[in-house]
Amino acid sequence: MKFHRRRLVWQLYPSYLVLIIVIFLIVGWYLSGELRSFHYQQTEGDLRARAQLVEEQLKGSFHISEQPWLLPTVKRLGEQSGTRITAILTDGRVLVDSDEDPQQMDNHGQRAEVIEALSGQQGTSIRFSNTLGESLMYVAVPVYDGDRIVGIIRTALPVSAIDATLKAIYWKLLLAGLVVAAFLAPVCWWLSRRLSRPLELMTDGAQQFSQGNLEIPLAVTGSEETRRLAAAMNLMAAKLADRIEQEVGQRSEIETVLGCMIEGIIAVDNDEQIIRLNRAAAEWFNVPLQSNSGRQIQEVIRQAELQRFIQQALSQQEPLESELVMYGAEKRYLHVQATPLTGNEGSRIGVLIVLHDLTRLRRLESVRRDFVANVSHELKTPITAIRGAVETLLDDESTNAANQRFLQIIFKQSERLNALVEDLLNLSRIEQGVEAGGWELSCELLLPILYSARAACESLLLQQQVTLDIVCPEQLKVRVNTPLLEQAIINLLTNAVKYSESGSQVQIEVSEQEDLVKICVEDSGCGISEEHLPRLFERFYRADLARSRSLGGTGLGLAIVKHVAHAHHGEITVTSEVGQGSCFTLLLPRIAKIKAV
Repeated sequence: MKFHRRRLVWQLYPSYLVLIIVIFLIVGWYLSGELRSFHYQQTEGDLRARAQLVEEQLKGSFHISEQPWLLPTVKRLGEQSGTRITAILTDGRVLVDSDEDPQQMDNHGQRAEVIEALSGQQGTSIRFSNTLGESLMYVAVPVYDGDRIVGIIRTALPVSAIDATLKAIYWKLLLAGLVVAAFLAPVCWWLSRRLSRPLELMTDGAQQFSQGNLEIPLAVTGSEETRRLAAAMNLMAAKLADRIEQEVGQRSEIETVLGCMIEGIIAVDNDEQIIRLNRAAAEWFNVPLQSNSGRQIQEVIRQAELQRFIQQALSQQEPLESELVMYGAEKRYLHVQATPLTGNEGSRIGVLIVLHDLTRLRRLESVRRDFVANVSHELKTPITAIRGAVETLLDDESTNAANQRFLQIIFKQSERLNALVEDLLNLSRIEQGVEAGGWELSCELLLPILYSARAACESLLLQQQVTLDIVCPEQLKVRVNTPLLEQAIINLLTNAVKYSESGSQVQIEVSEQEDLVKICVEDSGCGISEEHLPRLFERFYRADLARSRSLGGTGLGLAIVKHVAHAHHGEITVTSEVGQGSCFTLLLPRIAKIKAV
């Protein structure tokens, strides 16, 4: 139901008028009742006095035999006083009446005032008289002869005269009420406007506030309550203006910061709707910067990999990061990080996606890889020629001992240079395979790969007098590229053997976890300081530079292991303690053990 809304002044003003009218009617009704009661009491007292006067004049003559004498007396008294006078015997018969023939009148024994008078009290009654055809007030008093009631004197007057008098008074009261109402109507209007005007002003001011005009204060007028309300609203507007100014300033700062960031920023809610998109992200994905809020991410950015990453980030509570390739006008490499967005109460409202452009870095890496591969490939020919020439000179018996010594140095360094070139080519080949879409993996038994790596290191084990123990389930299969994994195991074994003391033991232990296969290569050698562990898998990084060179390492072995692990979607970790040895752990995705046939 729709209610008609009226202004406050049109609610107060009629209310005041109605209230005045109701009060006037109540007062008029009360006064009229009091006036009627007063006139009736006055009339009753007057009739009682007249009845008592008549009683004094008729006392001692109250008998049916005195009727001829009583009749003219009663008529004369009635005419003189303007009152109807009736003498009634105790049996109810009318003895005389000033207005009617008693012989024609009914027995009055059952009249209320007569019954009350016969009981020794004054009887009063108002009723319609059939004889006279109008309403009369009757007052009856007993007539005593000694202690005995011998009759009743009843006096009566028409009440129509009283009603006429009261009616005149009612009209005067009504006229006075109209005059008072006419006089009070402007007062009520002024009072209504006095109460409603400050509220109207505050309403207009509040509408200005809602439109953002907070500089115009409200007028502090009216009663104490409206003044306090206006002052409170002015204070609220001032604080709101300050807060809005701060929010606008902070928003401008945020927009400036986000706009100047070279990283792309995308904020989405739990329903994958865009909350905010900064300039860098808009330019990368070639979408408009404005009018994106509230739209589905699938409508704005049509990149399947990014959409899957966002869905994955929304499905988990922990931060997530990955590296994605975006296809468009140009191929773009992005490092993507997702962090949960929380609201004021700590509840999750979405995720924040930060995108780092790695395209230039990847291109530089590609150039570097190509350069290293090309240079390494070109170096193999002269290195091979140098080795061949040195071997020829070494085989010549005419070469003296001094030259032989120098030729041995040249041969040894050429061997080292050849190993370095081979490692560079291997590393470049692994990186190119990953870049081209990944190496081909197949499900293979792991134990034969470990035995093959051991066979490749057999001569080094004999030379260093180090024993190797392999612990691996016979039927354990993993999804691997056999040559790559074998090369990684060989590199780990080579390092473990080189840095182990003569007569010590190196162990390869394979264990299964829920979703991983752990290949641990553990030695009891000199160990590695904790400060070197974070950089141990960098290219050409050496924890002990002098010893590494004396042992003939190239500084690329562990870097190759790390790239092999990444090619298998795994990782490599290390734990070490100086003087206690080291343990390198290769973690590969787990493939369930296949039962032997």
